[in-house]
Amino acid sequence: MTLVADSGSTKTIWADVESGSKVVTEGLNPHFSTDEQVLSACNTVKKVLSVSKPVLFFYGAGCGSADQRTRMHQLLCQGLDATQVFVETDMLGACRATSGREASLVGILGTGSNSCYYDGTCIAQTYPSLGYILGDEGSANHIGRILLTEYLNGTLTKETTSLFHDSYPYKYEEWIDHIYHKPNANRFLASLAIFAVNNLDNSECKRIVANAIDQWYCIQLQRLIESTRCNHINVIGGLAKAIEPFLRQQLSEKGLDVGTVSAEPINGLVQFYALKIS
Repeated sequence: MTLVADSGSTKTIWADVESGSKVVTEGLNPHFSTDEQVLSACNTVKKVLSVSKPVLFFYGAGCGSADQRTRMHQLLCQGLDATQVFVETDMLGACRATSGREASLVGILGTGSNSCYYDGTCIAQTYPSLGYILGDEGSANHIGRILLTEYLNGTLTKETTSLFHDSYPYKYEEWIDHIYHKPNANRFLASLAIFAVNNLDNSECKRIVANAIDQWYCIQLQRLIESTRCNHINVIGGLAKAIEPFLRQQLSEKGLDVGTVSAEPINGLVQFYALKIS
């Protein structure tokens, strides 16, 4: 039995390659998830998909370091009683899902963000993902962070402030508690991006989203383009799909040839491994 899993900070989608059956559990990012959360997700997968000694290909956010990959490998082997487990980054998963064996730039715009140059086999060039505090340019939590900062600083117009308050009627102390004291601040910030996405006809929301995409381009993509001379990009992630027409316009104006824009890599990964099995 062959399983593939795509895990972001918000959710993990598991799929049986042979049958195509899927199950969704919470996101399993080793920087945030406890051992108990990983094992609980494995238990759900075993029950729903009737898993028995699988070979698992796990692509996850936060799996960039050897230590975190080793930890996830051990937990997934234990939790699924797996024959073999391969733990790779969500970035490589995005590459294989969108580009198969073709060279291209590949970007992730979801709860977090990342980008790389994929040579058709492996990630040939990338830059460190600095996470939701120092990086994640263009992501949902980046958009949420910009939006919330302007709201709390009182720099939004009265109209936008009123709209935002109606959607999130928190007091100042509650905002601070959510960001600095409660767990999963990255997910909370990302949830605020829904407001900007749903109000792209609002000039301030459009400006904030455009600014986030511009920072993603300037900080992550531009160096890759200059060093690889590649201008074709495939993008994956829930945010990318939600703003696809706007994203295509913004990137095209910067000279990029935008190919696939997908919400999730799981279907592409299933296809990738189905071809290898056949």
